[in-house]
Amino acid sequence: MSLKKETPRIRACLFDMDGLLIDSEDRYTQITNEVLQMYGKPNLPWSVKAQLQGRPQPEASKIFHDWAQLPITPEETFAKQAGLQAKYFPQCQPLPGVPALLSNLVSTQSTDEPVYIALASSSNSRNFKLKTDHLSDLFSAFPQVHRVLGDDPRIGKGRGKPLPDIYLLAMETINAELRSKGETEITPAECLVFEDAVPGVESGRRAGMQVIWCPHPGLLEAYEGREEEVLAGRTGQHKEEEKTEAEKEAEELQAWRIQGAGEPGEIGDGWGQLVNTLEDFPYERFGIRIP
Repeated sequence: MSLKKETPRIRACLFDMDGLLIDSEDRYTQITNEVLQMYGKPNLPWSVKAQLQGRPQPEASKIFHDWAQLPITPEETFAKQAGLQAKYFPQCQPLPGVPALLSNLVSTQSTDEPVYIALASSSNSRNFKLKTDHLSDLFSAFPQVHRVLGDDPRIGKGRGKPLPDIYLLAMETINAELRSKGETEITPAECLVFEDAVPGVESGRRAGMQVIWCPHPGLLEAYEGREEEVLAGRTGQHKEEEKTEAEKEAEELQAWRIQGAGEPGEIGDGWGQLVNTLEDFPYERFGIRIP
């Protein structure tokens, strides 16, 4: 029996940023390796980098330090990285196909079948500014109200990717606008998440959304043979933790959360697609009409 599920027409595209829209993941690697070399450590392997991608800074920092075993504190490491980030992040450039993809999607918003877009990045506000101030034309595709960053107070502590919250909140920023106009809201199934990172793919699948996985060649090699697990969001990036009563109550108060969200997809269900580049994107496959 086929596991493939019906895929509704896409009405919203939700984008990660690092390594997906811009080449900042290569900058992160460069920065990290420079810090490692200061202490005679080997370069960061993709097996470890894959665990850092897409995660909020505090979680990524813990994973990195558990592996690197640097003779300095996490706070000292962060300070060294921050100095290098100020140097390298303003050099970020769009990845192939990105300007055309965003421009085409924006062009649909004047048609009878608009496709709305929002940003859902784990980058904090400081780093987002460093990476994008020189790319204002590119990021003008995302109105301020449709940008959700990793330090957004609406995302609870410890609720970053691979949990679904950031993508559900990105969808809610669109739905709030649609409600104000009396228009039909978008459902998770009508959202297409664009991700390069494995935790990000899991986040999108746990949100009940369709996902495009466009990984760095190094990451794809690290997950060779496990592509279908990644596309289903079943690589075990999220580990359930005991929550306090206060944390449970806080989650219940988040009106934008979707009842039942949180479960990954099924292997082979057809809701995850692997692409090597965002060039020549197959709009028709997702019911998107470019004018």
